Amino acid sequence: MANIFDYYDYRKYLRDSYEELHAKNPNFSYRFIQEKTGIDPGFLVKVFNGQKNITENSIPRFSKLLKLNSRQTEYFTNLVFFGRAKSDIQIKTCFEKLLSFKEPGYFRVEAEAYEFYTRWYYTAIRELIGVYPFTGNYEELAALLVPSIKVSEAKKAVELLVRLGFIKKNRDGRYVQANRFITTGEECRAIAVRIFQKDTIKLANEALERISKEMRDISTTTVTLSPEGFTRLKEKLSEFRREVLKIANEEENATGVYHVNFQLFPISKNWQEHVE
Repeated sequence: MANIFDYYDYRKYLRDSYEELHAKNPNFSYRFIQEKTGIDPGFLVKVFNGQKNITENSIPRFSKLLKLNSRQTEYFTNLVFFGRAKSDIQIKTCFEKLLSFKEPGYFRVEAEAYEFYTRWYYTAIRELIGVYPFTGNYEELAALLVPSIKVSEAKKAVELLVRLGFIKKNRDGRYVQANRFITTGEECRAIAVRIFQKDTIKLANEALERISKEMRDISTTTVTLSPEGFTRLKEKLSEFRREVLKIANEEENATGVYHVNFQLFPISKNWQEHVE
C-alpha cells in the first residue's frame, strides 16, 4: 500500500492507492468508491487529474475506505488542506504541518533544506563567508548585512549552513564555503523559493530608500509584447542570468554580496482573449 507520508499531493496519493488496490482487486472500482464515499466517478476522475478537490466532509470517508489509522488520517487531513490552500500564508502553514509528521531523520534534512530558502540572509551569509574572513565574530557578521540582522540570527544562520554542508570550519578557525548543492523535494523547494523571492523583492523595495543611488541600479520598463515576444524576452533574461553568474564566478577580489532581481509579469490581460 502506498505510504501516505511520502506524499505532498493528496490527489496523487488517492490515484496511486486506487491503482494499487484496483490491480489487486478489480472490484475496487470507481463505482465501489462512490458507494463508500458518495463521490460521483466523473468527479473522482477530475480529482485524480488534479482538476477538482474533495470536500472536508469527505475526508473521514476516504480515511475509512483506505483503512488509515489516526496518525495517517491526521496527515491525510492536512494533505487535503494543503491541496486546497490558496494564500502564501495558508500554503506555508499547511506545508510546515506536513513536515512535522516526517520521520526524525527525514524531517531534519527536509525541514532544514526548506528553512534555508525561507530567510534571505542565509544565502547572503553563505556568499559573504566566501569573501569575508569570518572566524566567529557574530556581531560583525550581523552588522555587515544590509539591512543588519540580530546576532542570534547570524549565529543560527551559520549553524544551519554548517549542518547543511554549505560552509565548514578550517583548522585555522576560519569558516569557508563548501562545494555542496542543496537537494530536497520539488514541492518543498517550490514553496520555500517562493518565500525567498518575496523577501528579495521586499529588500529591493527597501533599497530605494536605504541604499544610495551610487550603490544600486534599479530600473523599470513597461512594454507591450506578443506571446512570442514574451518568450523571447524570458530567454534573454535567462541568458543574462547565466552571464551574471559567469561574471561572479570570475571574480577574484569580491568585497560584498549583491542581490540581482529579475521581474517580468503582465499588468494587463490579453485583450484578444478578453474580447473573445
